[in-house]
Amino acid sequence: DILVDGKVCDCDAVVTCQVGDPVPLQVRLTNWSRHSVGPFALTMMPYQDYQNGVHNYDLQDAITFVGSNTFYIDTVKPTKDSVYFGALLFLYMGDFYLNIKFHEDNCSRELPLSWLCLPSVHIRATEPVA
Repeated sequence: DILVDGKVCDCDAVVTCQVGDPVPLQVRLTNWSRHSVGPFALTMMPYQDYQNGVHNYDLQDAITFVGSNTFYIDTVKPTKDSVYFGALLFLYMGDFYLNIKFHEDNCSRELPLSWLCLPSVHIRATEPVA
């Protein structure tokens, strides 16, 4: 589950926020299997889509995280969940996307790390209301 500004985020919807206001962000990983899973790392990477196949991830002057953009999850027991809380601060107007990835954080494996990518979240930063 992904919540932006307290609202459940649908991959088809655009979330609107104001430039300069922190936007609360919550990502919840629920374990629906019969076994414990983990450890994981959750990474969030904002980008702009130029609609020509180019994604701009160099946004340190446009977006900042309040907290970290990476969250480490030790173990999630069956039917339990782990929740990341953070916030984004948009410094400029525009349409932005948030790439959210979970990956195994276990260096003792010989196999490549497996990834679980959630649909990108579309956030539109607008002018502050005067």
